[in-house]
Amino acid sequence: MAIHRRTLALLATALVLPCAALAQTAASWPSKPVKWVVPFPPGGAMDVIARTLGERLTQDLGQPFVIENRPGAGGNIGADFVAKQPADGHTIMITSIGMATNKALYAKLNYDPVKDFTPVSLLAVVPNVLVVNAARSADKSVKDVLAHARRAPGKLTYASAGNGTSIHLAGEVFASMAQLQLLHIPYKGSGPAVTDMLGGQVDLMFDSITSARPHIQSGKLLALGVTSARRSSALPDVPTMAEAGVPGYEVSPWFAVFAPAGTPADVVAKLNKSLIAAMRQPETLKKLESVGAEPIGSTPQALAEHLNKELVRWGALIKDRDIRLD
Repeated sequence: MAIHRRTLALLATALVLPCAALAQTAASWPSKPVKWVVPFPPGGAMDVIARTLGERLTQDLGQPFVIENRPGAGGNIGADFVAKQPADGHTIMITSIGMATNKALYAKLNYDPVKDFTPVSLLAVVPNVLVVNAARSADKSVKDVLAHARRAPGKLTYASAGNGTSIHLAGEVFASMAQLQLLHIPYKGSGPAVTDMLGGQVDLMFDSITSARPHIQSGKLLALGVTSARRSSALPDVPTMAEAGVPGYEVSPWFAVFAPAGTPADVVAKLNKSLIAAMRQPETLKKLESVGAEPIGSTPQALAEHLNKELVRWGALIKDRDIRLD
């Protein structure tokens, strides 16, 4: 009987210790610098959002949030790295709509966007905007573009930052919903695509507001419609695509935070609370507005539901439009 009681006691201790360790981890988190992986190069909207929020989190939580850019393969290199890190809250990732599209775009991924990550919070939406060359294009509205495309099927060209990017997918949704034949011209990044837009080599582009707005403000590009469901505060006078002639159109490139699967729920809750508080700060709002970002903030569960819906939506579109990577 003594042996039996001792065995039970040891088992009880073995069960209690992991729980105690987990609670201790959550209570003391972060206990060291937090690595915040940005799976794209510095300078874009994603990088700006991470660095802006990282400064606020550093002040709020008492440990540095260190931005680490790990670009490549449409965000897959950074995502694969984060998926394999310890689930202790000391490595997190900002990601985008690619979290929902890459599963359909790539024949093989080294990670699963649902099983290998813990959702933390939606952060923001940065809409795309349909633009034309203000000096060279005769199309001055979305309805003009629709009429032009129907007069000349397959002749109207639209630029993108590459196959499978949100800029490309926004064009595919447009063509699909309006039943148009457009000629897609993929570039290696938004920069060279915009250069050719300004030079008149391509007709249209659903560029990110972040990179398009300076050229819109200078008068070189004409904004015809934003892709989000609501007008953008960055371009309040520009109608949505739905308002401008394509009812039901909506493409809202989003940014969100994920941690490795198994990250303790109370660590996630603490990070979520700090992120949402950071997004409400006037300085943060001003910085996000500068890149055309519309702050959101959400519960982890809301992000999980959003990701699942996006996986279904984009998986179906990519299959239906036979979108393939270069």
